[in-house]
Amino acid sequence: MIAHSLNYYGYDKETYNECRELIDDTNKKHVVILNLWFFTVNLFCILFSLLGLFSVNQSGIELYIFFNIITIGSFVISKLIQRTDNIYILQFYIVWNVFVWMSYCIRISVDQPYMVAATFMVVLVVISYSFITTMIQMSILLGICVMGFMWSSFAVKPANIATQDLYNVIIFLSLSFVLHFAFQRTRMQQFVTFQKNVQIQRELEIKSSFDALTSLLNRGRFFSLAGNILGNPHEEYMAICLLDLDGFKQINDKLGHQMGDKAIQIAGTTIINALNIDMSEKWAFQQKVLSEKGSFPGRLGGDEFIVFIRGKANRDEVVSLIQGMLNDLNNVQMGELNGLHASFGVTEIKTDDDIDMAYKRADEALYEAKRAGKNQIRFNNKQEEGA
Repeated sequence: MIAHSLNYYGYDKETYNECRELIDDTNKKHVVILNLWFFTVNLFCILFSLLGLFSVNQSGIELYIFFNIITIGSFVISKLIQRTDNIYILQFYIVWNVFVWMSYCIRISVDQPYMVAATFMVVLVVISYSFITTMIQMSILLGICVMGFMWSSFAVKPANIATQDLYNVIIFLSLSFVLHFAFQRTRMQQFVTFQKNVQIQRELEIKSSFDALTSLLNRGRFFSLAGNILGNPHEEYMAICLLDLDGFKQINDKLGHQMGDKAIQIAGTTIINALNIDMSEKWAFQQKVLSEKGSFPGRLGGDEFIVFIRGKANRDEVVSLIQGMLNDLNNVQMGELNGLHASFGVTEIKTDDDIDMAYKRADEALYEAKRAGKNQIRFNNKQEEGA
């Protein structure tokens, strides 16, 4: 259990996976930053090689240019990686970059056999600090790199220099493990705190925006969202529909208030199903409505509901939608509740309408539906008469 926790920086696997998106975003940013750093270091090496400064091998200029070309390619690939959510592609890209950087460090060390390697040790620590994987994965990755480095060191360097490289590797590798765990645990703490804050914000957003009984938008949020849509230029066909359950007082009086609440819940569910909308992520619902130009419902209070209809071409399609909604309500069977009757008032939205104007006409149409015998649909045609 302790080893499992250490692998995920003091957390369990479930918490780690919940932070996966933040982890991947961080790794994407860091691989770009390190490529930029690596490119800059190579430029300095090219400059020092040309000027013969700091004992940089002048014959290695082709090597520096070659690795800079690879780095430029990595920049191009990183732009594509930024758009993917595939964990395995991202992990492969990071591992590939690590091996490129380590190969570069090993090659520099080989080209300077009478000098103790320094660049490799620095990159070893930087990589351990930069990427969040798991302790096991990072240990394997660093272990492979260290073995490759030490093999090359003992193969081409004098024994005393190779021994000094081994001593330095032991020191820096142990430091890398400590830093990796410490820094990534701190990042995990930040991610977990951020996730909790986001969850709190989402819960507050849901409570302030949605009716607890039906999961529909509450009155204030519905009118705010509708006003936002109508306040912007629009040419699409849209309509507002008001519906009111018929005989709801009798349901409460005869079957009790609990059944009355059930009736309201069923009405809300029926509206959601008729509109074919996904309410699973309520915190993102309003943004989704705006971006996808979808219909959305609200509860005005009591047994009265409202629907903002978008994505329909004409009145016939709106009537078909609402008629299906009415039929579904009429077919409700639950205990002693044999069907729900409802009156619908609908108005088409003009280009110069605001939400209050549209609501007023829909309310007038609802009144006509009630007066005409209830359980039916009525359109308000006043905007046509004034055309």
